[in-house]
Amino acid sequence: MKAKKKFGQNFLIDNFYINSIIEAIDVFSTDLIIEIGPGHGALTKRLKEKGKKLIAYEVDVDLKPILNKYEDEKTEIIYQDFLTADLSIYKKAKNITIVGNLPYYITTPIIEHIIKEEINPKEMIMMVQKEVADRFLAEVHTKEYGYFTLFLRYFFDITRVINVPSSAFNPMPKVESTVIKLQRRENRPDIDIKQYEEVLKSSFSQKRKQLKNNLSGYDWDKVKEILASYNINEKARAEEIPEEVFIEIAKVINKDSL
Repeated sequence: MKAKKKFGQNFLIDNFYINSIIEAIDVFSTDLIIEIGPGHGALTKRLKEKGKKLIAYEVDVDLKPILNKYEDEKTEIIYQDFLTADLSIYKKAKNITIVGNLPYYITTPIIEHIIKEEINPKEMIMMVQKEVADRFLAEVHTKEYGYFTLFLRYFFDITRVINVPSSAFNPMPKVESTVIKLQRRENRPDIDIKQYEEVLKSSFSQKRKQLKNNLSGYDWDKVKEILASYNINEKARAEEIPEEVFIEIAKVINKDSL
C-alpha cells in the first residue's frame, strides 16, 4: 500500500533503526505502551513482543487490513487522529511509554497534546525530523535554542538515541530524521507552568531583539535584578539566557500588560 502524502506517511523499513527504537524502551518500568501512527506495523509487531498492554492510534483507515492481524487481548488499534484523542482515560496508568514515527509537520502539536492532556508519560521514544530534534536538544547560546526547547525541558530529560538517514524509509523523505528519548523529569522546578510558558513565549517572540524589549509588559526591574545575580548583561537576548535564569524570572515577575 502506497504512502499517503496528506498523512505525512514515511514508513520505517530498516530493521537496524527499528531495533534502536525498541531497545530504547525501558520495558521493566512500563505498564502501557501507546503507539502513534503504526503504519504497516513494523514497530507494532516488535512492541507486542514486550508483553505489555499496547494501544496504537492510526489515522488512515485504509491500513485496517494490514493492522487488524496485530489485534488481540493485549493490543488495540484505534483508527482516529491522535490529536483528537481524549487521553484523559489513561491518567490512571502510572508508567506510560509513548512510541511513534511522527509526521514531521505535526510533531510539536502531538507533543503539546500529550503534555496538555496531563497523562504524564514515563518516557517517549519518537522519530522526528533531525532539525526538530536539534531544536529540542539545543543548548543556550545556539540559534536552535528557543521557547519550545525550554518548555519541553520542564517536563522531560531529552537525549538523542540515533540519527536516521532518509534511506531507512519508504518512501524516502527529503530530510534526515532522529530518534529521541524523552524521560519524565521527576524533580520539576516549583513554578507555575502557565506563567513560565507565557514568559518563555514572550521572551522568544522576536529572537533578534533584546530580552528587555520582548518582556516590555513585565516588571523589568525584577528581571534586571535576576540577570545581575547571574552576571548577565541586561542587553542580552533570550538565546543567551540559561534555563535556571528563566525559572527564577517566572517565579518573581507578574505580567502587567502585553
